[in-house]
Amino acid sequence: MRQTLQLHRRSFLAAAGAALVSGQAQAQSGTAPFFQRTGLPIGLQLYTLGPDAGKDLEATLAAVAGIGYRDVELPGFMGHTPAEIRAALDKAGLTCRSAHIQPRGGFDGDLARLADDLATIGVKHAVAPSPYVPDHARKAAEGVAGVDAYRTMMGALTANDWKMNAEFLNAKAAVLKRSGIAVGYHNHNFEFAPQGATNGLEILLANTDPALVTFEADVGWMAAAGVDPLAFIQKHRGRFTLMHVKDVKATTKTNYELRMDPTEVGSGRLDWGRLLPGAHAAGVRNFYVEQEPPFERPRIEAAKICHDFLARVTA
Repeated sequence: MRQTLQLHRRSFLAAAGAALVSGQAQAQSGTAPFFQRTGLPIGLQLYTLGPDAGKDLEATLAAVAGIGYRDVELPGFMGHTPAEIRAALDKAGLTCRSAHIQPRGGFDGDLARLADDLATIGVKHAVAPSPYVPDHARKAAEGVAGVDAYRTMMGALTANDWKMNAEFLNAKAAVLKRSGIAVGYHNHNFEFAPQGATNGLEILLANTDPALVTFEADVGWMAAAGVDPLAFIQKHRGRFTLMHVKDVKATTKTNYELRMDPTEVGSGRLDWGRLLPGAHAAGVRNFYVEQEPPFERPRIEAAKICHDFLARVTA
């Protein structure tokens, strides 16, 4: 019996060794799954899970970790203190390297306190998920409700408003950089609306300091704007260090008004075998799954479908 166990042990070790060598060879040859080959975690923007995600944060993060995610991006503090968020992250075995911070009520407040709060959580990237909206654009949306109000405000932004936003980001980034926090900007599709011969996102890229301000490419919204996400990221090589991994159905029509037909990653029209390695080569190092509503299944199930697809993508 002892000899039989030893033989089984030898066979197991031999098989494990062969698997390890095979895995190493795959990684070196580039045939391994993208995230295995790069050693980067598959992240999740918790916005995907909806407004109820913060009600029982420990349970939410435990479910996210159970799927296989190892990093998350916050849509805000979700009604919790930084200490509570960090404790829940630690319990789930997750990291949080990025958080969305609103321009109004966030970046325009006490930056020293913001830096301390982000440091408590472990955040290294503070990303503006939308522009600072000037008073004239807010006034244009008076009497308009819901998402239509947001569409109206974004449609009222001028080239000078985008230049103002670039100056705003530069100023906030100069302060937060001293605390080890990088400031970023996340696009939707309204930034691609023409502003003469350019557009809002190009204005931001041209007028922000590359040493201070980074960008988060939401490739789903880029596709909804009729833009090739990889071509745009490559055009601005080094400026995009974060990405929202988001897919859209083929039925999505080109627009600049926050409209898309969303779907789980891998079920839409984006070519992830091309996009992931191309974005990585252009400087992206933080990848966060994000899906927009409406959902065809429970949000946590959608998050699992996205994760499991990405874990298999070879590139």
